[in-house]
This record gives sequence, structure tokens and C-alpha cells, in this order.
Amino acid sequence: MRKFGIAVHGGAGTILQDKMTREKEDIYTQALREALTVGYVIIEKGGNAVDAVEAAIRCLEDNPCFNAGRGAVFNHEGKHELDASIMDGKFLKAGAISCVKNIKNPITLAKEVMQHSEHVFLCAEGAEEFARWRGIAFAPDEYFFTTQRYEQWQHATANELMQLDHGGEKKFGTVGAVALDQQGNLAAATSTGGITNKRFGRVGDSPMIGAGTYANNRTCAVSCTGHGEYFIRAVVAYDVAALMEYKDMLLKEATDLVVNHKLVEFGAEGGLIAIDSFGNIEMPFNSKGMYRGYWKSAEEPVIAIYK
Repeated sequence: MRKFGIAVHGGAGTILQDKMTREKEDIYTQALREALTVGYVIIEKGGNAVDAVEAAIRCLEDNPCFNAGRGAVFNHEGKHELDASIMDGKFLKAGAISCVKNIKNPITLAKEVMQHSEHVFLCAEGAEEFARWRGIAFAPDEYFFTTQRYEQWQHATANELMQLDHGGEKKFGTVGAVALDQQGNLAAATSTGGITNKRFGRVGDSPMIGAGTYANNRTCAVSCTGHGEYFIRAVVAYDVAALMEYKDMLLKEATDLVVNHKLVEFGAEGGLIAIDSFGNIEMPFNSKGMYRGYWKSAEEPVIAIYK
């Protein structure tokens, strides 16, 4: 049987064990396990990597613990603007959406853009109109309301701050998934609510193909989490793939160079998850922690939070 696997992340940042309660730790661990499971089962049964990463991301978007979908942060106007992207490594097809409101599962809309439009990237009202045409589920404002996010936004507006994520943790709120299926095809997907109190229309790296998301069967699939503006400028996801393709680096070498050297020199904090065409998985980060997990064929799932 050909090797296959899936990895997910729920964001990176200053995630300190002494600041985390056991109850909260268990909640995050279970959420990551559920996302891994829904994606892994699809691949195990012979399904494709694109469907697997979409399913894993939907699971994380439906969980209010994560800054994507239901748990998205508030922007400067007190609204939720959602971004997502997905890429098929077999055909190098991609779909992305940004600045959409009331879309229950942004990753599914991104997949629809990839599979049912002649475009790669749709934003704001245009993306929402496309969603209606394709029958994508919308949700009312109250679906996206969480007390924690609202209090965070109130604090940020009162102090004229932009915050990357909740509480005393500096956490980059993004969810992502990468997968290799039994046919040898790779896929990557990323979804986010962005930055608390962000300016109307702000777009980070998550929906940008090559910056926050990239997949190519020749090399690897990558999903990023971190300082979005820096990740855009460094074209992080594609950089990993390019180092493998043009410098013949192994996945571990390429991801380490980008995350622990290039980004550090750039002043950027964050991490990524990546899987190559052989089923090798790397999950480097240069922050204090990253919610992450992977499940390889014929192995048990592995979930971690801290360094």
C-alpha cells in the first residue's frame, strides 16, 4: 500500500504551557484529533487529498476555539471578514476567497472557486454572490459571535490596537491542513478570520496562493500560520517548494531554512505544516508553540501544542 498521511494546524504563537489549563489543553487536543480523523478516514478509504483537507478545515472552522469560520475574530467595524484558500497539487489548480461575510465554511467556498469557476481568487461581494449561485451555506452574524472574541475586540478598540489572537497569548489565528492521498496526490488548505480589529478589507497570507498555501505533486503541500504581512513578502509556502524543486533540498531542510532562518532574519514569527510526495511530514515553528497534529498511514496520530 502506498504511503499517505495528513497534518493539521490551529495556529502558532506565544502558547505557554504554564498559562494553559488542563481543560483548555484537552479541548484543543480533541479538536485537532477530530480534524485529523475526518481527513484521514477519507484518504484511508481511497478518497482524494483535496476532499480530505477540505473536510479537516471544515471541522476546525466549525469549532469556536479557532480563529476561522465560527470562531473568527472581529474586524475594526465589528464584523467578521473571512479568508480561505485551497490548492490541488496534481493539476496545480487553486481557489481562494477573501473578505467574505457570513459564509459558514469559507474553505468550501474556496474549493468551489477552484472547481467551478474560471478564476482562482474572488473577494468580498463578488465571492458572496458566487457562493449564492453555488448554493454555499450562509450563517447569521450571531453564529460567529463568541464572548471571548467580542471582549478581545472591545479591548482592542478601546486601546486602538490590532491583535493577532485571543487573551494574553500572542497567537496567530489560522487553521490549515495538508495531505497526501493513496494516488500520490498532494493538497493544501488554509482558513482564517484574520487579525482582531483589522482594518476593513485587510488580507493576510492565508488566502494567497504561494504565501500561505501551496501544493505541487513534484514537491510538497504547505499551509502556513504567522505574521501574514511578512509571510506574503517572503512567499513562504512557495519558497519551501522552490527550494525542493530547484535546489534538491529534502522537505526537512527546506522547511527548516525558511522557518528558522529566513523568517527569523526577516523578523517574522510563526510556522507551517508540510507533507511531501513520499509522505514525510514537517511542522516547524519559530514561536513558543503551535497547535498541530499529523496522522501517517499505519501509524497512530500525533498531536502537540508546545515546543
